[in-house]
This record gives sequence, structure tokens and C-alpha cells, in this order.
Amino acid sequence: MVQTDVSHRTINDMLRLPHQYSQSGDLIIGGLMSHLLSSFDHEDFKEHHAVDQILNVFVIPKNYQHVLALVFAVKEINKNPEVLPNVTLGFHICDSYFIEKMTYWATLELLSTWDRFLPNYKCNVQKNLLAVIGGLDFETSLSMASILDIYKTPQISYGSFAPVEDDQTQSTLFYRMIPNESCQYTGIIEILLHFGWTWVGFLAADNDSAQRFMQKLQPLLTQRGICLAFSERTKPVYLDKYYDMITKWLQIYQVILRSKASAVVVFGETELIFSLRALLAVGELENMTSTLLGKVWIMTAQLDFVAASHQMDWDMQVFHGSISFTVHSKDVQGFKTFLLAKNPFETNEDGFLEQFWTQTFKCYISDSMDGQITDPCTGGEKLNSLPSSSFEITMTGHSYSVYNAVYVVAYALHAIYRPTSKSKYTGLVKGGRLDLQNLQSWQLYHFLQRVSFNNSVGEEISFLKNRELEAGFDITNLVTFPNNSFMRIKVGRVDPGALPGQEFSIDKDKMVWHGSFHEVPPLSLCNRKCPSGSRKKKKEGEKPCCYDCAQCPQDKISYQEDMDDCDGCSEDQYPNKDQSQCIPKKISFLSIKESLGISLAFFSLFFTLLTAVILGIFIKHHHTPIVRANNKNLTYTLLTSLLLCFLCSLLFLTQPEKVTCFLRQVAFGVVFTVTVACVLAKTITVILAFMATKPGSRLQKWLGKRVASSIVFYCSLIQALICAIWLGTSPPFPDSDMHSEMGEIILECNEGSITMFYCVLGYMGFLAIVSFFVAFLARKLPDSFNEAKFITFSMLVFCSVWVSFVPVYLSTKGKYMVAVEIFSILVSSASLLGSIFGPKTYIILFHPNLNKKEHLIKRKY
Repeated sequence: MVQTDVSHRTINDMLRLPHQYSQSGDLIIGGLMSHLLSSFDHEDFKEHHAVDQILNVFVIPKNYQHVLALVFAVKEINKNPEVLPNVTLGFHICDSYFIEKMTYWATLELLSTWDRFLPNYKCNVQKNLLAVIGGLDFETSLSMASILDIYKTPQISYGSFAPVEDDQTQSTLFYRMIPNESCQYTGIIEILLHFGWTWVGFLAADNDSAQRFMQKLQPLLTQRGICLAFSERTKPVYLDKYYDMITKWLQIYQVILRSKASAVVVFGETELIFSLRALLAVGELENMTSTLLGKVWIMTAQLDFVAASHQMDWDMQVFHGSISFTVHSKDVQGFKTFLLAKNPFETNEDGFLEQFWTQTFKCYISDSMDGQITDPCTGGEKLNSLPSSSFEITMTGHSYSVYNAVYVVAYALHAIYRPTSKSKYTGLVKGGRLDLQNLQSWQLYHFLQRVSFNNSVGEEISFLKNRELEAGFDITNLVTFPNNSFMRIKVGRVDPGALPGQEFSIDKDKMVWHGSFHEVPPLSLCNRKCPSGSRKKKKEGEKPCCYDCAQCPQDKISYQEDMDDCDGCSEDQYPNKDQSQCIPKKISFLSIKESLGISLAFFSLFFTLLTAVILGIFIKHHHTPIVRANNKNLTYTLLTSLLLCFLCSLLFLTQPEKVTCFLRQVAFGVVFTVTVACVLAKTITVILAFMATKPGSRLQKWLGKRVASSIVFYCSLIQALICAIWLGTSPPFPDSDMHSEMGEIILECNEGSITMFYCVLGYMGFLAIVSFFVAFLARKLPDSFNEAKFITFSMLVFCSVWVSFVPVYLSTKGKYMVAVEIFSILVSSASLLGSIFGPKTYIILFHPNLNKKEHLIKRKY
């Protein structure tokens, strides 16, 4: 705590800030850092002793490195003869105390003379301030700019993020040593999508910057299917109102704790990390059995894992595995040595050192310090003994920006100094030296915009047109240790200047996750992902990220988790059992290799052989009356056509090809027509033979072979013409049935013209019906001579088979249609063979005594 005695101080002393660090030089670079956290007992400037209103000054140890980075850069430049030779740079550094009115105060302090708080006046001891480096956050930078713009003094912010399109940003003239904030939007969304986190929380400071950030980020999240599980705001830590915020912190703690969101995006400036650590600490005290270890904190680049002096001992394990966007940085040679050389007893103008050393190492340097600290400082304390949450020896991103900002000013001045400069400001160089008396701060703007150089670690530094540094962000993973130290592991990069598609990169194999997670990477979803084979089903009244899972329809699949809709397979594929992928369909056709094909082929060959045997028997006994009766040649023709009918069924048991499809129905139609025509000729012959036996009958002249042959020929010719028309107009062709059987592509013969197919069947049916009726009329002729009775029965079976064939054929699909047709061919042909030739063969083989003419002609008396 800063204690002052007003009675022994002048009014000017009261107006001077107690924490400053300065070094004289020909040209001065100002610095406004955010290193000390303080509060006021009342918010006004009515009293002259305003400095004495500062209460409870707490150090943020890590931010002291920003001060030292500026000092180190100035000293390094002064030792470098190639940059600003014969010119000595000085610096003047103040603190903003994280309070707006103190920012205004400190800015006016930088514009004042060395010995008095008199801005806008030139006194005895002149301070040639050319530029100010400062503004850890946008509000601080904006407050500084409102004053520095009046004086046309260039301002270079080392930590201020603000969207380019923001009106306030466009109206200010400060430069930023960091890239545009829009890169972070891309990075945050890509990280969430990379790990499949669609149900995320948002925690931010309750200020305008957070409001702007959320306004930009929210639509982008919605477009990419990411929802906010919660959005909480917390006020900055006001030390004098600390306990009033505990209730609010407990409420936020419970919201975060109960949420199913494992990923929490945290946005804010340095003050927010204090609030977050306090929030977690208060929550842990109130919920001893509950922790927030099951969360992945995604920190924006505005934040840093810092701790106030009173938080250095607080546990950091909750942040283990966190993901952070950081301003790109590299280790600068000599900086660690410079830090480790710091000693609280060295005599210099560092007004920050004593406060820093006292609160960081918990020791006192002088008796004026807080009496609660009992141990004196020895000077042997080393910065590298502090945990990383308190102070980092490696150069942080913000310190790297401060370091580069100093060099930006130096190189802009050097551009004025160069004799080769062709600008209108070359008159400022006289006798090989800068005319320091006439050099004005506003003259630096022209050169700042055009500055471009490689810094001491070889990286190019230059500004874009919008006065932002041309750079991206590093993505780091935080690994914490029990002593509150941590290590940053670079796992990715957001580079807006990279090739399209390569702007974002991350190596998940380098990621370290908290040990409390049951699976890595952890899930951050409103509900479990829908497995493959199902799709998302919207829940009424819920956010899009909360949904049910519905099984895909039978003919569709979802090959990934969480698909919005199921996809159909191509015609040559079908879903697997889990409906998670498409499997190629098997090629299938009614083959002689499968059981059904083997059975049909067996019966086809059996009846073919049987027909051949009967034909052989008839040929052998061709001289017998029973063979000679009713036209021997017609009998041979009928047996031959039946034999071909049985054989043509084998055409249906081969793979459908152009030739086989061409022959199948044509061969079947013509051969079967010949068979039915022979039956019709036989029936008519029976009738004619009986009627011709009557005395004086004129039908005897029709009993010759000519009539029977003519009937067979002309009936068959008509069918042949129908088939010719069919083949000439729309012939059968090979086709495939993709849908009749699941998992199979059935090869088949498309009939081409279905009308012609049924014409062939219809004509054949017409002949069969005529044969049936003719045979039916002749059924009562004398038994011994009558063959019409057997023809009647055979044609009854034949017609029954083919009448039932039509509906059965139409009701089946795929290869079973072919099986039905083969079955109909075999049954109808077998009925003809058995009914007409069975009795005759029986008599020939087993009752040759009946095979005599007197038994075949029986007269009625």
C-alpha cells in the first residue's frame, strides 16, 4: 500500500505519479504500461492530493516484463551504431493502474516536462517526446489516443485488439503491434470444429470490447453449427468491492459447473484472468467436492495466464490442458540475462522495482513499505525462481510486441536520418545529425506507415494499410506443474497470409489434456453424437445443437456421426446391416450352379432324355399299329418339338447376354407353337378318321398327311411372323434388376416389347384352347381308337398351367420370373408327353398283345 504525507509535499509533487521509470536522451519514447492494479477511495479529481487517493496497489508481476522489454530495447538500440548513430534514445514509462482516469493522468504526465506536471508547456528542462508505446487493451489505447491525437503524437499499442471496421478504430491514429482480431474468430471456430465441440460456453468481461467480440463471433458460430451453452459476463476486479462480487462469482461458477459444455471460450483483458481465478477459488471453497477440472479453457490472445501478487500461490491445475491464442513471439538474445541482472538495491529511476520486488518476493526493502511484511530483501532473490504464473523469464508475446514497437520508432527515425531519403523531411538532417530542436512528433507518421525491417531475431516487421502488424497468432497448449509453473507448447498457427486452405493448422498429437477427462479429446456436445446409421432429429424448442437420433430408412445410410440426413446408395450398392456404409451388390441370375437352377436343369434334362427314349421306342416300333395310327410322322414331329421344348428351358439358365436373350422367347414361342399345332393336328386327325369311317363319307379325302402337315406349318408360320415382327421392332435385350433383391443385381432379359411377348403367349394360348375344345368334342368317340380323351386331359393341364402363369409371372420379380417361366414350360410339356404318349408307351412295352389292329378298331353294333 502506498502511504504519503501530504504536509511535506508540494502541489506539483502531489500531481506526479508515484510509479514511473525514466531515462533521459536526445529523443524520448514514452511508455504507458498496465502493471499495477489499484482502486480509488472516491472517483473524482476535486482534491489536489489525488495521488493519495490510490488504495491497495497490487502488482501484476508478469506485466513488469513489458516495462523491462521497453528499457531493454532502448538500451540495445543505443549500443547499436547502425541505428540512429550520434542520437541517444531515452524513455519515460508510466502506469495506467487499469483505471481510465489514471490513464488520462499518465498520458498527460508523459506530455509534461521532466520536473513538473505541466502538459502543453515548454519549460527549462525540455523533454522531446516523439512517440508513446502503450495500451494493453482497447479501452486504455482509446483513452490515450483521445489526448495524444490532440498533440499529434504517434501512439503504438502493444496489446490492443479492435476490429478494423470499428468506427472508433478508424478515427484513431494509433498503430497496433498485433494482427487483426478477425484472425481469432477463424482460429476459435476452426479449433471447435477440429475437435468436434459444438456445445460451448462463453465467459467474458462485462465491457464494450467483449460485446463487440461476441457480436462478431456469434453469427460465425451459428453458420458453422456451433451453439452457446451459456454466455456469462463478469465485472473487472475492483479491489475495494471484492467481496460484493462473490455472490455473482458463485452464480457463474454453478452455471459453468452444471453445463455439459466441456469447452469454454474466455474473452477479456488482463483483469478478466483475475476475476476468473477468483471465481474458481471462491467456487472451490463453496463446493469442496466439485471442481471445474473437466473444462477446456480456450483463451483469446488478449488474455495471459497472469496472477496478481496476492494470487501467486493459488492453484493453476484447473488450467492444465488449456488452449490459448498468443501473439507470436521469439526469444531475444540477451533478454534473459538482462532480467536476471535485476537487483532491488541498484540505483536507478525505476519507480516500479521496489513495489514489484516487495510484493513478488514477500520481503521489504525500506521501512516505508507495508508493515505486514517482516522479512527484509537480501538482493539475492532471482526472477527465475518465480513460478511461470507470476513471472516468465522467456519473452512473452506482449513483451515481444513492446520490443518491436521500440524498434519501429527507432527505424522510423532512422529513415529520416538516412541521407538517401528523398522525402520532404530530409531537411531535418544537418551536418550528418538530426536537427533535434526542429524535429516534431507529428513528422514521424509518414515514416511509421512505411517502416519495414528485420528485427534482431530475423523476423520482418511492417504495418498493413490499417496500421496493424502483418502477422498471425500462435496456438499454444498450457501444461501446468504443482509449483504453479507452466510450459507453453506450440501446437498450431493461424496465419492469414498463408495459402488458401492453410490459414489454420493444428497438431493434435502434441496436445496435452487434463487427466480428469475420460476420453481425449473430450466431448463438448449438448448430447451424444448420433452414431453412423442414424441421423439428427430436431428437438422442438431447443437449439440446433441439441437433437435426438433417428434411424435411417432401410434403403439409406449415414456413414459419419452426426449427419443431418441419410444418403441413398447408388443403384449398384446397398446398405450394410448397420446402415453405415454402402456395399457393392452381388451379380446374380438364375444359374445352373444354384440349387433352384440345378433342380430345373435336372428336370429339363430328365424330360429331354425321357422324350428321346420315347421317340426311340416309337421309331423302333414304327411298324406297329399303335405307332402308325393317327399319322406316324406327326407323332415324330410332336415328340421332337417336345424334346426341343425341354431343351429350350436350358437357355433360361444361362447368363443373360444379347444372343441368349434374342433366342429365349423366340425359341420357346416357335417350338411350343409347333407342339400345340401338332396336338391340334392330331385332334383334328382323330375326328376326321372317325367320321371318315362312316359309309359314303366325303371326309376320306382329308385323311392324308397333307392336312396335318398344313395345320402344323401354317400355325407355326403365323407364330414365326409374330416373332419376326417382335425381333424387328423391339427385341429382348440384356438388362439388370437393381431393386428386387436387397444386395443383389439380378441380370435378366428385358422383353423389349411386352405387348409382343403377350402376343406370342396369346397366340399359343389360342391354339391350345382350340385344341382343347376340339379334343373335348371328340372325347366320346370309341375308346379303343380314341386318342382325343388323352389330348383333352393334356390340354386341360396345359391351359391351366399357362393361365396361372400370367398372374404368377406378373407378381414375381427378378430371377423368380425366369423360374416361373421354366416351370411352366416343363410342366406343360410334361403334361403333353405324359398324357399323350404315356399310355401308348405302356402298351408298346408292357402289353404288346394289345398293339394289334383288331384291338384298335372296335365297331358299334
